[in-house]
Amino acid sequence: MFTIRDYQDADERQWLLCRLLSFFDSDYYDDVKTSKPQFPSPHLAFVAEDGGQIIGILDVEITGTAATIDSIAVHPSGRRLGVASALLQHALARMPEEVKALDAWTRETVSANRWYQQAGFRENYRYLHVYLDPDDPRDGYETPPDMSALQGAFLHSPIENEAAVRRRYKRVYACRQYLMDL
Repeated sequence: MFTIRDYQDADERQWLLCRLLSFFDSDYYDDVKTSKPQFPSPHLAFVAEDGGQIIGILDVEITGTAATIDSIAVHPSGRRLGVASALLQHALARMPEEVKALDAWTRETVSANRWYQQAGFRENYRYLHVYLDPDDPRDGYETPPDMSALQGAFLHSPIENEAAVRRRYKRVYACRQYLMDL
């Protein structure tokens, strides 16, 4: 059975591997980190550990009365064991009293959206993440004269443009903000 504890600097490599492998089969598969992000205090950082292996991570950035889940991830070997829910409950118990709202952002992965809803979050806002891939149309994009043609791009678009954007680009995700009042 897993235990939850504070993140320690010595956990960084396992933290990175857990995040990478958990994101691999999600809409965030290319959101690769090569070092753990550092947050100013206050912040919360926890890991779920099973037999010396990190199977879950949760980082929460805190700004005044609001907090944001920066990373929550469960290693594939730890799925369906309640790891994400246990990490969230641990964080909620340790949340500073002045924090009144916790938010999180995710894309279209069904299991992630279902988890946020079951955990008590409500969808608050939605916009589009748009990736310009090499074979997408290039009209409207210009590069400086000393550079090669644009190879790709990551853009945001209002949700109201969804139908037109999905017709034009292959890789489009609805990005959702989930909110929990504390």
